[in-house]
Amino acid sequence: MQLPSSLLENAVNEFSKLPGIGKKTALRLVLHLLKQEPSEVQQFSETISRMREEIKFCQRCANISDADICSICANRMRNQQLICVVENIRDVIAVESTQQYNGTYHVLGGIISPLDGVGPDQLNIDALVSRIQKEETEELIFALNPNIQGDTTIYYIQKKLQVHSCKITTIARGIAFGGELEYADEMTLARSISNRLPVSQYVNG
Repeated sequence: MQLPSSLLENAVNEFSKLPGIGKKTALRLVLHLLKQEPSEVQQFSETISRMREEIKFCQRCANISDADICSICANRMRNQQLICVVENIRDVIAVESTQQYNGTYHVLGGIISPLDGVGPDQLNIDALVSRIQKEETEELIFALNPNIQGDTTIYYIQKKLQVHSCKITTIARGIAFGGELEYADEMTLARSISNRLPVSQYVNG
């Protein structure tokens, strides 16, 4: 792609680094910004920069937050003894969009995947175990992607929690095996949460 300006080319290259953004889409975005008032472009860049510099991760559940504790953990109207374990922040957003869950979350930051070099020590598993023990959690719901890596992660955490008395369940198989939570429609995901199963039945079934 031949561009008349190195500044334009550099901007296109930066936009094309974003997931799902090719060179042509990046060029359209950059040309759109060029049509805007300088003050609007300045506000855009400052918003992105401020987000990256000031955003925090909840000290309790690792969800994104504007403060040390996220708005979900801080909401006493939610069931604080119920924890939904998810792989990443996108999954928190997916579950919240169903409006069928009223507990808290715990973001693992990934799933166990030896082929990708991701082991248990690289995830927020120890923090989860410590949290369950400290907070006397009543139920732990696994809402991980239904695939081999997700099942492996559930099995590993379940073994670490054998000495604890909290109920351990997982979302029902309304989500197709091999699918991803964030792409499930809200109704299917809501039903999977409502019809959750005991982990022992899920793993051994």
